[in-house]
Amino acid sequence: MNTQWPPVYDQTYFPAPDEPYWNRSVETMDPGERQERVILPKLRAQLAYAYEHSPFYRKKWDQAGINPRDIGSLEDFEKVPCVTKEEIRRDQAEYPPFGSNLCVPRKELARVQGTSGTTGKPTAFGISRGDMARIAEAHARIMWGFGVRQDDIVFIGSFFSLYWGSWGTLLGAERLGATAFPFGAGVPGQSERGIEWMKEVKPTVFYGTPSYSLYLAEKARAMGMDPRKDFNFRILIFSGEPGAGVPSTKKRIEDTYGGICIDSGSTAEMTPWMANGECAHRRGMHFWQDIVYAELVDRETHRRVPYGREGVTVYTHLERNSQPMIRFWAGDISLWVNDPCPCGRTYPRLPKGIYGRADDMFVIRGENVYPSAIENVIRGIGGLGDEFRIVITRDKTMDEMIVQAERSPQADPAIMPELKDRLAGELKSRGLRAIVQLMEPGTLERTEFKAKRVIDQRNIYDEITGRK
Repeated sequence: MNTQWPPVYDQTYFPAPDEPYWNRSVETMDPGERQERVILPKLRAQLAYAYEHSPFYRKKWDQAGINPRDIGSLEDFEKVPCVTKEEIRRDQAEYPPFGSNLCVPRKELARVQGTSGTTGKPTAFGISRGDMARIAEAHARIMWGFGVRQDDIVFIGSFFSLYWGSWGTLLGAERLGATAFPFGAGVPGQSERGIEWMKEVKPTVFYGTPSYSLYLAEKARAMGMDPRKDFNFRILIFSGEPGAGVPSTKKRIEDTYGGICIDSGSTAEMTPWMANGECAHRRGMHFWQDIVYAELVDRETHRRVPYGREGVTVYTHLERNSQPMIRFWAGDISLWVNDPCPCGRTYPRLPKGIYGRADDMFVIRGENVYPSAIENVIRGIGGLGDEFRIVITRDKTMDEMIVQAERSPQADPAIMPELKDRLAGELKSRGLRAIVQLMEPGTLERTEFKAKRVIDQRNIYDEITGRK
């Protein structure tokens, strides 16, 4: 077992093609043994390294009275204060561009990545050459776990810019020895060209967002193709959105393409995003704890919740020397279990995937609503299309939720009243009070990346009326 920190992996190593594990001994290890022999030593090494090389963490932990030498167990580790995205942004504003958490000389950086800034000021991350190799190893290992092999062609249908998922998939495919097809997305006409290439080259693995895969299928049908018959995908990997963990969306993708739908991902700050990923059995994402240590915590106490409970994701790098995130508050909401998985891996799992974010949940008349719950209803009704929107409005003091959905192009227009009534009834049966608007195909705006499903107009009413 590799005890060096940060680890250096043998780039010439490949498992046998019929071997289901990239690293059998670690992946199937007794969880308690893995915690003591693998996770805790890595964690303590990461803490000591960050305290020595990161002014950001040294200041934060000194103020909290935390010394890495005192962390002797995973329970002790729960005392370490969480780091938020807002803290990182403030630190980078004060010490641009990387903040005071860059732990290596700039000459050791191989890549500058970051976040897009769609929800606030962009953040910048410098990634060392050693980290790039470790990221590739992690991606290869988890991609191997859901069945990617050296004879596969991996079609990457997402942006190659600051979005890390595309680059991580590319690195993982190359390290694994598969053929990478980094097609990208976002250029006018690129979707149509991508469809033609998919029919011609017949790639076997697809990577992108769930909403974009369904958009591509819609485009393909409009071009006279059947994604199930004209393409050759046996595995479809997704991140960036919670859709691949939504049961009805997973089924719709698998029915559309004929391959298995794999949910993966964590957050951009935690490169590699592949710290969370399903295996080929698709029983929910595994937390690959020896790569990135993940906790599901109580949103108030920031302490781990028991298995079988819902909590908020908190992540810690175990192998990153450039800009480590330690107890990073990702804000994703899920439920975790530690039941056996048919694959034989002994990691905790998220049987429902990531089904919401602490800041995405909205409250309608006292009820907590997750967009993924509505998505699961819509995608489970035959005759409805793939696009939908949730519009939240306010009339005086009362909030209203409007669910907009399209009729499938294949559905008879005459059944629209029936579809509308069924959707309203299904939502009501789940305690979701909503006004349903059924629309013709193609009405709602499409996207080649992450779909914006929720439009909250309540602030507009507040601005007009002067309410706070």
